[in-house]
Amino acid sequence: MNILVCDDDIAIVDAIEIYLENEGYLIFKAFNGIEAIEVIRDHEIHLIIMDIMMPKMDGIRATMKIREENNIPLIMLSAKSEDSDKIIGLNLGADDYITKPFNPLELIARIKSQLRRYTTFGGLETRSNVYQTGGLTIDDESKTITVDGEEVHLTPVQYKMLKFLIANVGKVFSIEEIYEKVWNETAHSPENTVSVHIRKIREKIEINPKEPKYLKVVWGVGYKVEKI
Repeated sequence: MNILVCDDDIAIVDAIEIYLENEGYLIFKAFNGIEAIEVIRDHEIHLIIMDIMMPKMDGIRATMKIREENNIPLIMLSAKSEDSDKIIGLNLGADDYITKPFNPLELIARIKSQLRRYTTFGGLETRSNVYQTGGLTIDDESKTITVDGEEVHLTPVQYKMLKFLIANVGKVFSIEEIYEKVWNETAHSPENTVSVHIRKIREKIEINPKEPKYLKVVWGVGYKVEKI
């Protein structure tokens, strides 16, 4: 699931990212309310962690703007502990409130609670046939691939290969393992076959194939899709 963390304190955003990535969440970052709204507009976000005091657009105004169109779970984050701030935030549409400094385990528990509630009551459409990392998404139901919102077209073999890698994001697979999973047969000197298909996939999904963002070569070992 995708979580947006919005706070003008870069150190706090980076710390939250570490904790949440360890829980398997994909993190998007913003450092003011304007950036948060842009991220929500461009990406599918399942939960928001929003600081109150930020430049350009604070968390209160950003929450008001977000609630005009979205019912995404939102946890408000602030160094302030006064009851009035909590009441304002909750009245404007925040689902929960946590005060800095916070226990990371408490934050994770609150996130899981909000996501469970959102899923249980139908606010979140969960689809096991959609694979995503960063701006790369595979919808296995419609057999479509998009990169940063733009559809790309692969051959059936390339599609199956990329789907296998993105379904196992972060794991390294040898050329032999990839061949056997994609072709469903024992690999016999598959280096050229797999390498050609990997190169073609990169040309289609990478902005700069020479410096790949998604599909990485682990020299001497194999390939993997990065967790972006």
